Amino acid sequence: MPNVSSLVKTIQDLMRKDAGTYGDAQRMEQMAWMFFLKIFDDHEQELAETQDNYRSPLRKDLRWSTWATDEEGITGSDLLDFVNDTLLPTLKELKGANDKISGLIRMAFEDANNYMKNGTLLRQVVNKINGIDFNASDDRHTFGDIYEKILKDLQSAGNAGEFYTPRAVTQFIVDQVNPRLGETIMDPACGTGGFLTCIIDHLNKQAKTPKQREVIQESFSGIEKKHLPHILCMTNLLLHGIKVPSNVRHGNTLARPLRDWGPKERVNVIVTNPPFGGMEEDGIESNFPSEFQTRETADLFLVLIMRLLKDGGRAGLVLPDGTLFGEGVKTRIKEALLTECNLHTIVRLPNGVFNPYTSIRTNLLFFTKGQPTTAVWYYEHPYPDGAKSYNKGKPIDISEFAVEKAWWGSEKDGFKARVENERAWRVPIEEIKAGGYNLDRKNPHQSDEVQATVEHLLPEYETLLTQIAETRAALKAELYQALSGKAEG
Repeated sequence: MPNVSSLVKTIQDLMRKDAGTYGDAQRMEQMAWMFFLKIFDDHEQELAETQDNYRSPLRKDLRWSTWATDEEGITGSDLLDFVNDTLLPTLKELKGANDKISGLIRMAFEDANNYMKNGTLLRQVVNKINGIDFNASDDRHTFGDIYEKILKDLQSAGNAGEFYTPRAVTQFIVDQVNPRLGETIMDPACGTGGFLTCIIDHLNKQAKTPKQREVIQESFSGIEKKHLPHILCMTNLLLHGIKVPSNVRHGNTLARPLRDWGPKERVNVIVTNPPFGGMEEDGIESNFPSEFQTRETADLFLVLIMRLLKDGGRAGLVLPDGTLFGEGVKTRIKEALLTECNLHTIVRLPNGVFNPYTSIRTNLLFFTKGQPTTAVWYYEHPYPDGAKSYNKGKPIDISEFAVEKAWWGSEKDGFKARVENERAWRVPIEEIKAGGYNLDRKNPHQSDEVQATVEHLLPEYETLLTQIAETRAALKAELYQALSGKAEG
């Protein structure tokens, strides 16, 4: 078996030599659609062996195995002409016998581009990709790990607040929400598929028969706004054994009026990390009731999630501190959340969980729709012994959540087993209402005295700056709405 890690590094190095792939974003997008085609080709070979009547949606000349597998095959300007003038344009408009798979490919390539300008280097990249057999379990497993590492390394913090969610966070949320076979599960801001693949792994542990494993294929859905994360998500799902990941759509979940989401589209489980710190484009807020209208992405997603859950449905999501302490529209959203849902747990994460992308402090919210909140339990997640922050080299690890899992208890009995300790405390709903629905509750068991060192004060200063920025953004949004209303009047 070839060294997959070395192959991927070689591919990246080859792309760096090309004038067209001058940045991480271009290299990532180039690798994404090429890996997708190779993985899909290997996937088709498997389908052809297991399904008697399988028909490929691709013309023979478009299949990876036709134009890419011969190391001495088409290269140079001929290869560039084929990719730019035939391959990508045809895939963008693909129509075929298998409409479901054709639609999947068309959606994957609708915004794909070939950034490479050197056909010889492109051929070398193609040859290296051929070194990975995605039907071989060892290669698939190894590449899956490398794939996630590539995502972490290359995803940079954008101005829309999109950050790679650490695997430990996705796994902890999925473990605690505990989706079950037969339930419908959704990530309305699915990014590169971190939550969805975690769900697949979680459900695979429950599946005992081939029929139950087939159920998993149709159990989940996702929507992603941007093309690159979307194609990465579909590639990720193929690597996780999903035959046709057509239930992951490319689009802006918030662009649809809230009232148009009907009862048949509601789900049992939602797990997600909606983009935070970003603002939606003009007009998106008009898809929501006037009392919830804002341009802040995370707030709109919270309103949408309440709508999408069935009664008894469960949610686990990542939200920034700003949502907890914010006022105005945020207060009305939190009031609705606590009225319509049982917000039973907030896990407060320390600084650095999303380093190096952002220093914004985040929280994990867990709630169930259908019953109002009577009290909110908080758990303050500590750093590991000896650590003062997280970084790329030492990210948060799932083993750290063992203390929360041991403390968690069961929602069926109202979490009777939970007890307050130096990290956990309970706040009755009456106290939250009296505080204007401020959910930014400090740990009452920790001393207010803070050691005056840079290590302690700098994170607090960064949090304060974040709170100021979020408050300013909220004020601007309120003023914008007020002025727009006057102009219309």
